Amino acid sequence: MAIANNVNSNVAMHRKNKTIVLPTWFAPIAVVIALLIIWQVGVRVFGVPTFIAPAPTDVASAIASDYPILINNFWPTFVEALMGFFVGNSIAVALAIIFVHNKSVERAFFPLAVFVNTIPILAVAPILVLIFGNGLTAKVIISALICFFPTLVNMVKGLESVGKDALDLGRVLSATQNEILWKIRLPASLPYLFAALKIAATTCVVGAIVGEWVGADIGLGALILDATHNFRTPLLYAAVFASSMLAVTFFGVVTLVERRVIKWNPRNLR
Repeated sequence: MAIANNVNSNVAMHRKNKTIVLPTWFAPIAVVIALLIIWQVGVRVFGVPTFIAPAPTDVASAIASDYPILINNFWPTFVEALMGFFVGNSIAVALAIIFVHNKSVERAFFPLAVFVNTIPILAVAPILVLIFGNGLTAKVIISALICFFPTLVNMVKGLESVGKDALDLGRVLSATQNEILWKIRLPASLPYLFAALKIAATTCVVGAIVGEWVGADIGLGALILDATHNFRTPLLYAAVFASSMLAVTFFGVVTLVERRVIKWNPRNLR
């Protein structure tokens, strides 16, 4: 009888101490819903005019009613951001590899890369539009520029993060420079690279929209300006929401690829 009571008490204690584990997506979604409710109630209670701050329901109505307009302007921004992402990061990775293998080239060109990065993108964009026109090329270059520098810095750091022992072992085994690059340096640099790609996944959209602000007739950036000038505030918020969703999608894709590629990282095993 005493044993049975002891077992029952242990089971009861286990049930009492058992914690509920919520999915990882629950917290951010709960926060977003709470903020939307606060936004909706605040706008209605304080009587904020729609042309200043529309309620979430007004933005949702604009998305439903102006869906064709949003889609027509979404795809140009998507193409510009995607091309800028690949161009900017590809050049940054290639240049980082050159820097690691040739320090003279790094000393010569890295200060130039820093100088270009210090120029505000809003100052560079009009120059590029004047040179390349209002077409796709200028938008891609602007998007690529805003992605380029973080990836370059992180990739150089990642390629140089290999320990001396690993490099010495490669040389002892008569590994060539290319073998050391592909089998030692690049695997070690992947966490640094994907950290930079996550930044670029969001900034490439910013670059595309900035390019559209300077000179474009179509795209989410052009739609944002048009909606602002015509006081179509719900459509303005809807365009901003669409651009944010594009950036979030890029970020999510990069995260999924990272988890597939860097399987040895404990963070990707969750």
